[in-house]
Amino acid sequence: MEISSFQSYLIILFIVLIIISIFVFRQFLRTRKEESNLVKFEQKGLNSLTKASELYEFGSIQIKKRLYTEATKTFLKAIESYDNEPDEAKAIIENALGFSYAAQNEFKKAIKHYDLAIKSLPGYTVALNNLASAQQRLLEYDLAYATYKKVLIIDPNNKTAIKKSKEIEKRNNYTPYKGIKDKGF
Repeated sequence: MEISSFQSYLIILFIVLIIISIFVFRQFLRTRKEESNLVKFEQKGLNSLTKASELYEFGSIQIKKRLYTEATKTFLKAIESYDNEPDEAKAIIENALGFSYAAQNEFKKAIKHYDLAIKSLPGYTVALNNLASAQQRLLEYDLAYATYKKVLIIDPNNKTAIKKSKEIEKRNNYTPYKGIKDKGF
């Protein structure tokens, strides 16, 4: 039995549609789970949440939903109650709070919390990359470059640090064109 080109086209189209529908369905389930968790936490209320882990989870969902001011409040409350948490958990919460501030263009506050995260966990490359990014946004290119270099010492294959440090190197080595001024438009 021979398959015509039209039939093979339909088969390929059908397979592609199945693959796309699987991805869409997975994304739907993921979004639905986040929405139900957000509703669950909102029904409990921020004041009833006392564990730092619950508050971190709630704040993370708020960040995914781009509710940065609410996430900031949630992470600040998590910091108040993370005394018994390990240093790694403290660093993750501080980094998330810094990210929340950075998303609101409050880079000085973000830098403060990234520094606290790094103080809790010195080799935390995510916080170091975030710190360097905030420093770049404040036009502190030398500090940002040094921070990216610290990341590369810890993790030489860190793609973010490699890319961003190269961008800063290009920026620092930039020289404007000094050719004949009357050429061009």
